[in-house]
Amino acid sequence: MLNGNRLREVRKARGLTQTELGELIGVGKSAICCYEKELRNPTLEAIIDMIHIFGVSADYLLGTDCIIELKEKIKDENYATMTKEEVIFIEELKKNRLVYDILLQDPKRGADLIKKEIG
Repeated sequence: MLNGNRLREVRKARGLTQTELGELIGVGKSAICCYEKELRNPTLEAIIDMIHIFGVSADYLLGTDCIIELKEKIKDENYATMTKEEVIFIEELKKNRLVYDILLQDPKRGADLIKKEIG
């Protein structure tokens, strides 16, 4: 899945509208909107075009900055990927041991508590 936030970030940094980017890669504005909201995946050809337009790597657009080897398989997979932002988030989260432990032991309960607190 393409990382929609990163696509939006590089598109805006280049001063392109969704319509303009769509014209450059041969899709409509609605497709770019769906890519940025992560509701739809671009074709391989579109990803390659975006790499050339923005001068970024596929890893950057896909959000696969870190490839992690899993000690135990998850869903028959030996590896997982994370963005550098996700790694930074986890490192910051670890600094608050209580919150980290709650989220680690029962992620659904922890997320519900955070939603309740934030409103």
